[in-house]
Amino acid sequence: MAERKARVERNTLETQIVVEINLDGTGKANFDTGVPFLDHMMDQIARHGLVDLDIVCKGDLHIDDHHTVEDIGITLGQAFKQAVGDKKGIRRYGHAYVPLDEALSRVVIDLSGRPGLLMDVPYTRASVGGFDVDLFAEFFQGFVNHSMVTLHIDNLKGKNTHHQIETVFKAFGRALRFAIEMDERMAGVTPSTKGAL
Repeated sequence: MAERKARVERNTLETQIVVEINLDGTGKANFDTGVPFLDHMMDQIARHGLVDLDIVCKGDLHIDDHHTVEDIGITLGQAFKQAVGDKKGIRRYGHAYVPLDEALSRVVIDLSGRPGLLMDVPYTRASVGGFDVDLFAEFFQGFVNHSMVTLHIDNLKGKNTHHQIETVFKAFGRALRFAIEMDERMAGVTPSTKGAL
């Protein structure tokens, strides 16, 4: 099997980003984004998705976190799309329910080749430690637009906003892990009646 790795650089007037990903990793992670709460959530993707992930970003944080969070989503999406390759032999679909104390989230993903995001997370607070939680929608929108996946995210229960968000990212990592796994019964076959994804 070919290595499913990618390295993507994205440079704009607002952010300079390097993302490295290994879809067949062990959950190793290194982050330097200047946004600690985002780093904490990226770590959930790596650890629960069993992907190795390295993200370095220099962004215009003197304005706010918006460009950094959105552009990391974009660049991670580009790296993921490159690393996953032609998708032959993968499971394609993944889903996960993840609890954390009172919070429960469900994430369902389809590596469909079509970008789509439906996200329903009724945050109980507008920020966590100064981080604007609305920015996570920008992160996931950037990711799906550039990875070409369909993603459904639902926080089913939760009172603590930190817990709500953490369950989303843990479930995202778990769903991603299942979707990218190789299915020996589908070896060499594209999991679509169209023959392409």
